[in-house]
Amino acid sequence: MLPDLIKQLTESDLPRHHWRGDDERGGIWLFETVEGDGEHWAVRQVEIGPDRTAHRYWWRHLHDEHGFLTEQAVEIWDMTEITGAAFEAVWEAAGSTT
Repeated sequence: MLPDLIKQLTESDLPRHHWRGDDERGGIWLFETVEGDGEHWAVRQVEIGPDRTAHRYWWRHLHDEHGFLTEQAVEIWDMTEITGAAFEAVWEAAGSTT
């Protein structure tokens, strides 16, 4: 996905959904998605490693040496929906690391 398209989705009035996924290494993935064409597209993402170091990605920070904002639709069937407030709390806490 291009940065301009991600920015447009971020700034749109489309409903937001928030998701949590866990990986086999003990990491946690949080996504804020916007639904389009029946799929969920990430507009913000927080990756929390097994060491609890957090990295966040969005249209102003698409990638770094630790990871990147996914450019594919988020596969939500393996995830748990969380509240927007829960996502925001982690997003803000992770802000000091990236």
